[in-house]
Amino acid sequence: MPTQTRYLPITPKQIADEAVKACEAGAAIVHIHVRDPRDGSPTSDINIWREVLTRIKDRSDVIINTTTGGAIGMPVEKRIKVVSIFEPEIASLNMGSLIPGRWIWLRKIKEFKYTWEREALESVKHSIFANTFGDIEYFVKTMYERKTLPELECYDIGHLYNVNLLLNEGILKPSLYIQFVLGYLGGISASAESLLYMKNTADKLFGDYRWSVIGTGLHEFPLGALAAYLGGYVRVGLEDNIYKKRGILAKSNAELVTKMRRIIKELGREVATPKEARQMLRLKGKDAVKF
Repeated sequence: MPTQTRYLPITPKQIADEAVKACEAGAAIVHIHVRDPRDGSPTSDINIWREVLTRIKDRSDVIINTTTGGAIGMPVEKRIKVVSIFEPEIASLNMGSLIPGRWIWLRKIKEFKYTWEREALESVKHSIFANTFGDIEYFVKTMYERKTLPELECYDIGHLYNVNLLLNEGILKPSLYIQFVLGYLGGISASAESLLYMKNTADKLFGDYRWSVIGTGLHEFPLGALAAYLGGYVRVGLEDNIYKKRGILAKSNAELVTKMRRIIKELGREVATPKEARQMLRLKGKDAVKF
């Protein structure tokens, strides 16, 4: 939230600038949410989406991954609209419902920059972030029709079994791309044990699949290093972690990318270019999107 860090990009220009700089630092993919430029609150405004997406595409070859998470209580039609209209190469897809635990931040933050931030945290304690099987099937159908790859966000072990169920039902297709989300309050913990548990379960269920890891907070870099060592992909950024190191705020997403890239190279692994990532994930290509 804006109160947590002054370095959070809010306006379309700020978000686009951050995305381009992250690519220049080594990111092959940028995952995008958009905000109301007046107060930083989450929005699904298509005009804001259009400005952000076109600004990035005009300046960079980076793969653009749009969120379909939206905000708690946002109708599924609004959450998927960015895919329906702009047909990105890849988009996130949450694989189950969650009971968010972000309300605990109320203990730590006494004064908020914007009124909506406190209201959002207070409401979360009594909310469910709903992702029903009906919702997921609707999202998958929309993405497949537009040749958009679903990035399957799994916040807990049960979400992997949801993926397996939908795969067996023919709703999801093979060549899955799964992202293990570790440390989201209300999901599985951010630990090496959790990552190995998620990966071993996915190995048994799916065999051939591609995977990435999100580690929240200061777990971002240790779990990213473990993922790279194990042959997975890595996500870093201000959505998941606002610190460059303990007590020191990251001034940009690019700072986090640069640090993770250095760790990956020290482990003897290579960082993919956008072109290489498109080949690895079998994406349709930058020219096939509608923005």
